[in-house]
Amino acid sequence: MFTGIVEALGQIKAINVNSDGARVVVDSGDLDLTDVKLGDSIATNGICLTVVALDSSSYSADVSSETLTRTGFAHYAPGTKVNLEKAMLPTTRFGGHMVSGHVDGIAKILNVTTVGNSVEYWVELPQNLKQYVSEKGSITIDGVSLTVNSVENERFRLTIVPHTTEQTIISSYQAGHVVNLEVDLIARYIERLLFCKGQEDTASSSGISKELLMQSGFIKG
Repeated sequence: MFTGIVEALGQIKAINVNSDGARVVVDSGDLDLTDVKLGDSIATNGICLTVVALDSSSYSADVSSETLTRTGFAHYAPGTKVNLEKAMLPTTRFGGHMVSGHVDGIAKILNVTTVGNSVEYWVELPQNLKQYVSEKGSITIDGVSLTVNSVENERFRLTIVPHTTEQTIISSYQAGHVVNLEVDLIARYIERLLFCKGQEDTASSSGISKELLMQSGFIKG
């Protein structure tokens, strides 16, 4: 589990494609690897990767064919910069939101506009993820926990403050750039809850209903 607060910027050193997927080597930049062990997880542009080899300045991980298909790895090459975050500890300050590192899909940056000292990004909203993205809700872009400022049809808007721009790879985004998306876990669980409830003839013993969720502000009618 991660928080979506980027700890360091890294860089892809190598991607070696094989019959099972690929082996990726990542230069860890300023990320402290002294407490990282083989088998630990590191979010790499929001993708939860398991460390299979390690030295003082880089780590290696295996990327499955599924991950290559569903994430931006198909667009990565040696030299590509990536956001890095180690798995959270029980004592970690929870500055972002719950992030699993399981990418739901990819999308393109549609437009970039400077507004005062911030930058606005309009991002493509895939049809299969529309129901999970709401105004003022949370979303993860390349491993960064961000707030959705508005949603319009097939796109949503982010407003990025200078600190986030400086600490992540977001400053490199231009129209057409492909990013990894992970929707809010709570939105997914609510959908599943409602789906299961809809298939039952009797009310759930938990007492949770669509009407209750609407009244509490979790979903809109």
